[in-house]
Amino acid sequence: MTRTTVALLAALEAVIVAAIGLAIALVPLTILWAVQYQLGADWIVVWRAAADVWLVGHGTNLTVTLDAQTVATLGLPGAATPFQVTIALLGFAVLTAGLGVRTGSRAAETPFRFAGALSALAAFAAVATLVTLTAGSDVVRPSVWQGIVLPPFVYAVGIAAGFGFAALRSARATTDEDGEAVAAPPLVAVVRDRLAAIPESVRSGVLAAMRAGSAATAIVIGAAALIVALLIFGNYGTIITMYEQLQAGALGGVALTLGQLAFLPNLVIWMASWLVGPGFAIGTGSSVSPIGTELGPLPALPLFGVIPPGGFAFGLVGVLVPLIAGFLAAALLRSRPWMRLPEGPLPLFLTALAIGIVTGIELGLLAWWSSGALGPGRLHDVGPNPWLVGAIVTVEVAVAAVIGLMAGGRARR
Repeated sequence: MTRTTVALLAALEAVIVAAIGLAIALVPLTILWAVQYQLGADWIVVWRAAADVWLVGHGTNLTVTLDAQTVATLGLPGAATPFQVTIALLGFAVLTAGLGVRTGSRAAETPFRFAGALSALAAFAAVATLVTLTAGSDVVRPSVWQGIVLPPFVYAVGIAAGFGFAALRSARATTDEDGEAVAAPPLVAVVRDRLAAIPESVRSGVLAAMRAGSAATAIVIGAAALIVALLIFGNYGTIITMYEQLQAGALGGVALTLGQLAFLPNLVIWMASWLVGPGFAIGTGSSVSPIGTELGPLPALPLFGVIPPGGFAFGLVGVLVPLIAGFLAAALLRSRPWMRLPEGPLPLFLTALAIGIVTGIELGLLAWWSSGALGPGRLHDVGPNPWLVGAIVTVEVAVAAVIGLMAGGRARR
């Protein structure tokens, strides 16, 4: 394929990626508008609402200004003054980043990988700009610069990850159909040559820390996702009761369910923060942690029915998850015969500390991204404290990683 063909196909794929995310918000709202208002109301209101949802799903802040009648109807403290909604519906971001990985992987398979990636990113940025400039109303106003910058940034992260996966799959030299060696892509060769200049002990230690730290993060997130799924099934009756109390109707229930699916990754990260120890808050002064649960009035989201007023039954047992994650990640890494780690107590301790730091940074960033303001007043503080999550999980995983590295070393011998 030519450079132009690659660029055009990548741009088309980027537009489709943006359209998928927008359609998830727009289609149910449009159906609800058509049935509820018999096509009589202005459809632009539906578009703006869907655009706002898509933007906030990528981290764009919304400024909400309610009129006096709405404030009186809702009865929310602090709603009389303009307030911000800063919590991201991470389902949209996960979708965009995941599809971005596919875009990056496909572009990396062509001779014009950077042309394809830049074309896709430019097309996605153009769509994000158009959505941002047409979104908003007198009631809800998105941040313009965030709407233009953050959605393309999320897509760029996915593209970069796709490039990284493609680079990992490619060997330094491959073999063609005639059995002759074919050089690796120039960029991959340059990066590997630069890495080869780093001392072996440092390079192997950093690589081990990144691998094991990311593995520990994945184990904690996987355990949190499993627990959330079990809680949803276990509290199914409570969730259905909350749906019935809202009286949203069939179409309203569908729209509400889709919105909660977009919020589900946030809840998984909150559960991971709970497993780490600090827990999370749903409103200023509230706390949901292994030590205890203190909750005030909760937003009327059926998904919050999985949070019992008295706390989760398994209590401090959940804190074992990050310890087990750190131990398993380090032990499995150490037992691999191809993984050469620096020998000696001090290098082993530093490697374990680096594993904990990698896990702390990753889970801290996830905690930061999953938290924010959900509404006025006490709802300004929702989600986990990223600094506490990062600091505590660093210590937990580092301590467990020391034991895991020692156990893995004995197993290999």
